[in-house]
Amino acid sequence: MSTTQSERLRGLLEPLVSAKELDLEEIEVSRAGRRRVLRVVVDSEDGVELDTCAELSRVIAETLDATDAMGEGEYVLEVSSPGADRPLTEHRHYVRATGRLVKLTLADGGELVARVLGVDDEGLDLEVPGVKGRKPTARRIAFDEIARARVEIEFNRKDKKEEEA
Repeated sequence: MSTTQSERLRGLLEPLVSAKELDLEEIEVSRAGRRRVLRVVVDSEDGVELDTCAELSRVIAETLDATDAMGEGEYVLEVSSPGADRPLTEHRHYVRATGRLVKLTLADGGELVARVLGVDDEGLDLEVPGVKGRKPTARRIAFDEIARARVEIEFNRKDKKEEEA
């Protein structure tokens, strides 16, 4: 997708997404045979429900049909939330991951799996699980020490709503 088309689509879609109190995470146009696929990824502090994606998809489709932003030819529109294991690339992603287990690839090549306890402008406060019965330890990591980060999926962890009940 050209930068110009990307900027135009972002300018067109950002207000629609914001009106639903969502963040526009990603826009991608790719080819699928003779058609193009427009993928729009949105998120919020509380996640995104399927009904919200469906409503937003209708609004985006109407807006795109009323403009020439996608040019001539057919395209398929996909509106979704990011996957549970998507990369953490923005400050808000780390904030949303508070309380979650993350896998960090460090700039020095090391790896670390830890729970995010807090996030500020400089970095993360983490709890590194203890090994072989040892207690967890606290650790501070600056953002510039992180090469890549991703949420680790936990199947047996209670979510916040269960813990508050």
